[in-house]
Amino acid sequence: MSKQNYNLLLADDDEDDCDFFKEALDELSFPAVLVTVNDGVQLMDFLASITAGDLPDILFLDLNMPRKNGHECLTEIREKEALKDLPVIIFSTSLDNEIVDKMYAKGATYYIRKPGEFAQLKKVIENALTTASGNNFKQPVREHFILQP
Repeated sequence: MSKQNYNLLLADDDEDDCDFFKEALDELSFPAVLVTVNDGVQLMDFLASITAGDLPDILFLDLNMPRKNGHECLTEIREKEALKDLPVIIFSTSLDNEIVDKMYAKGATYYIRKPGEFAQLKKVIENALTTASGNNFKQPVREHFILQP
């Protein structure tokens, strides 16, 4: 990864998942700043409050959140001109093929199933950052859409 510092945004209502994500990121060698929001309404308000030049480099988006879920947020993000190119990595406990296909069709950049183990979480975050930046944050072909640890 050639960029000096990555600005990451995590939208997840589970406080423990947010803490584990931050701890895993801290243990990796990638220079990154992490901002977290706890539901879809906070996410969309946050994105609306910043200028295009200050958008996060990657949004990690949980699907099951209160007030506004990840499906709704992704749809809104892809409809807004200022946000349509924001790289969105789905970060969910579900790995239902129908949901994965819907997220791909809606324009998510990658899909990650939340791992149960901390070591796997570190690996999948590292893989996501490396793969996304190596691919210029563009959506891959469907066969490479799901990222593994």
